[in-house]
Amino acid sequence: MGAYVLRRLWQMIPTLAGVMLLIFVLFNWVGGDPALVLAGKITNKEQIENIRKQLGVDQPSYIQLAYFGFEVATGFTCTWRSYTEKPTDSPKPTADAKADTKTDTKADTTDAAKAAPSGCQAVRSWATNEEVPKILTSRIGPTLTIMIPVLILETVFGVILAIGVAYVRGSLTDRMIMMVCTVAMSISFLVYIIVAQYYFGFKWGMFPVQGWSDSFWKNLTTYAPLPILLAVFVGLAPALRLYRSFFLDEINNDYVRTARAKGLAEKTVMLKHVLRNAMIPILTNIGIALPGIFVGSFLLESFFSIPGLGREILVAVNRSDFPVIKAATVYLAMITMLINLAVDVLYKAVDPRVSFK
Repeated sequence: MGAYVLRRLWQMIPTLAGVMLLIFVLFNWVGGDPALVLAGKITNKEQIENIRKQLGVDQPSYIQLAYFGFEVATGFTCTWRSYTEKPTDSPKPTADAKADTKTDTKADTTDAAKAAPSGCQAVRSWATNEEVPKILTSRIGPTLTIMIPVLILETVFGVILAIGVAYVRGSLTDRMIMMVCTVAMSISFLVYIIVAQYYFGFKWGMFPVQGWSDSFWKNLTTYAPLPILLAVFVGLAPALRLYRSFFLDEINNDYVRTARAKGLAEKTVMLKHVLRNAMIPILTNIGIALPGIFVGSFLLESFFSIPGLGREILVAVNRSDFPVIKAATVYLAMITMLINLAVDVLYKAVDPRVSFK
């Protein structure tokens, strides 16, 4: 298994390079001139040219691509003239300035320790001038606070209900539950949010409609329950239908008929044989959904005023904040590849017949 994991990690390098190349082409060529986007209503050609030089987009494409790769790897942005231009000589301090220099020595030493590499600076948002890595790390906490419980509850309840519905397959209960799921899936997520906020938040006062705090426990017990319950309720219908189909596919196999012929109880057949063999496609579905927890729900975070990563990406798109969008896209691609590798390894734990090749 170790050789398989190393081989997969090695294969991620060209995949990530392809993702970075695609992002570079989309944002630098298809998306137009970033200098014009950042300039906004500025029409002065000299100012636009200065912005283009600051961004480094006046350089050849291969140099710009090298800048982008360095930004992804380090979180700092550098330009070619950072290494070619000589620093200007600073004027000598006067007698009055020497006293101020002594008092500021400690502060300058501290700032120098935290400074970026020579000629470079941290990648910053075009809209807020915040450092992009700090933006992403500060927004990921609220997103995970909401989405991890959603994924766990949705999977657990979806599997339990699906195996129960598959147990009574073909009955009136099965048909009624499938009809309710179909109706629930046909309603927009936005409708659920508005109705839940009106009744549970405004009319009945059970949960706050909007808000977030610095306390993790308060967020989890006060602000997060309504978005979590709402997301679980909405996601349970498609999960139930999908997992039910997985169980029905396994029920019709020969090994299930053999187990019944041996005299095993129906519950034993469902829980011991069908459930374990149906875990392969269930794990696949979970692996597809896992990267989404790092992005969150755009609608949930927007309507409930949750300062998460999904809301930040939506704001960045509205502001044409390219650095934030590019960073989120690249890091999400890296997380997706790592999750796919973890799911493939878990296949072996669920089904010993799986072999790594």
